[in-house]
Amino acid sequence: MNNLPENNHRPWGYYTILADEVDHKVKRIVVYPGQRLSLQKHQQRAEHWFVLSGEGMVTLDGEQLNKKDGDSVEIPRGSVHRIENLGTANLSFIEVQTGDYFGEDDIERMDDDYGRK
Repeated sequence: MNNLPENNHRPWGYYTILADEVDHKVKRIVVYPGQRLSLQKHQQRAEHWFVLSGEGMVTLDGEQLNKKDGDSVEIPRGSVHRIENLGTANLSFIEVQTGDYFGEDDIERMDDDYGRK
């Protein structure tokens, strides 16, 4: 039996929860080439993204930001955001969530390529 965290698969890729504490949550997120997360916002948490590998386009409150390995971006609570993998290899980044609540039901989707609400 291994003690590795379980991957949570989604249509765009997958994420692994690295830490889930009272005051923060940390995920490693992998986005497949040509895929993107939903355009979303959160009422109860802020996020900090640090790109490990690959290249992507972050949309943050209507502004588009190119990001590659070593880059980071702050996602304030209530900001509309998404990331898209523009490259031919997987895009991976660390997401650090801070706030009052870290459940998946704090995702309010404005647009989703996979029909999720």
